Amino acid sequence: MTLGLVFAAVAAILVGSTLQRLSGTGVGLVVAPVLALLMGPALGVFVTNSTTVVSGFLIMLAVIRDVDWKRYLLFLPMALLGAVPAAFMVRELDAAWLNIVIGAVVLVALALTFGTPSVPRIRSGFLTAAAGAVGGFLNTSAGVAAPAMVMYSRFARWDQRSFAATMQPTFMTMGIFSVATKLAVGATTFDQLPPWWLFPIIVVTVVVGIRLGAWLAGKVSLGTARTVAITLAGLGGAVAVVRGLLMLA
Repeated sequence: MTLGLVFAAVAAILVGSTLQRLSGTGVGLVVAPVLALLMGPALGVFVTNSTTVVSGFLIMLAVIRDVDWKRYLLFLPMALLGAVPAAFMVRELDAAWLNIVIGAVVLVALALTFGTPSVPRIRSGFLTAAAGAVGGFLNTSAGVAAPAMVMYSRFARWDQRSFAATMQPTFMTMGIFSVATKLAVGATTFDQLPPWWLFPIIVVTVVVGIRLGAWLAGKVSLGTARTVAITLAGLGGAVAVVRGLLMLA
């Protein structure tokens, strides 16, 4: 792993963690396509999942009073149910198709999350379960669970403060499920992992990003943070799709 690759990965994780602290989402959307391009799709998403575990846990400590634990416990088993088939899919698909899947998921997710008009209000246990399963599948396959959860919050008319707080343990747990299932089915093996010293760097970078996000919270509007996240995620997703198509050609 070259020094330039490490710096690029750290920069992506720093930006994603900062946006995560500002708006409740950001790590997956921004980091997954970038790391997929830098490290390859399977390993890039694996490192993204690991980053999500760290960021979700640390941000959760700051917002724990606003977490809706009842909804979190509803998401939990369904997220695992969605993670298992996604891990098998990651194991079977080649790098080109994984790049296309990751990029397409990010682009479609952005269109659904930020481009759809108002949706009807739906309160349903089935909807909650479906959001957990889809989120678990997308998190494991593409490192991007946020869109499924954001769409659910719009249907459920979930308060933004509670939603952003509850997403932190949710993303943390989905990240754990993703890492565990991919190792269990052989989608990622221990000998494929980056050097051990990268993981302490990830932890430090996430801490710095969270602190930076907390400092910027009073200076940057939520709309600006979302615009930055959408722009970076869109560019990363588009490049991932193009790279995958070129690899197939």
